[in-house]
Amino acid sequence: MDIYLRDNTKKIGLSLTEQQLEMFRLYYENLTEWNKVMNLTAITEEKDVYEKHFMDSLMIFRILPPAQWETGLTLIDVGTGAGFPGLPIAICMPQIQVTLMDSLQKRVRFLEDTIGKLGLENVTAVHARAEELARKDGYRDHYDLSVSRAVANLSTLSEYCLPFVKPGGQFCSYKTDSVSEELEKGRKAIRTLGGGEPKVDYYTLPGTDYHRSLVLVPKTGATPRKYPRKAGLPAKEPL
Repeated sequence: MDIYLRDNTKKIGLSLTEQQLEMFRLYYENLTEWNKVMNLTAITEEKDVYEKHFMDSLMIFRILPPAQWETGLTLIDVGTGAGFPGLPIAICMPQIQVTLMDSLQKRVRFLEDTIGKLGLENVTAVHARAEELARKDGYRDHYDLSVSRAVANLSTLSEYCLPFVKPGGQFCSYKTDSVSEELEKGRKAIRTLGGGEPKVDYYTLPGTDYHRSLVLVPKTGATPRKYPRKAGLPAKEPL
């Protein structure tokens, strides 16, 4: 799978070193080991993990080319789960600072163990709910980029993610290719939360017939202080 990852990341502007490829191998091994005792992912076959987790996480470089990722850029992965997409991005971009946020403590323990085994110094894992963390100094309006592969509608994800982004930054949501209706419903929420007009990039995962999309939302203004609303409301009552 090293060849698959190396060759297909080259097509989106990445040149992975042997050390980075080894990190992905270690990540896969640790993921499957922890998955024996806790539910991190239903996808466990090596080929599937490389295609549907690792490669999918890195497809953001289709719309934000590697040359744009400057030293000092800050990224938060909201609802990161087993570390996707934030951890694969961090492996490929050691010059940026990545925060992995999840609401489940045991997933954060897995992430901390993986970060340690990979020797990554540019990643921090945080146990928190987005509705609470986004109200704290040092997190709100702090990040250049917020990303999420979490399973939620775009309106809800925007309320979770846009408050973390500084004006001039961006929010990127990983979605299926059937995102158009969701996008129409989400435009009001995006505007309310300080976001601009979304851009959608459709793609097929290399080596598969798996159709996906990326929704890139610019942060054009401040998010009103009343957002995000208290825990549970963004999901229960989307804007």
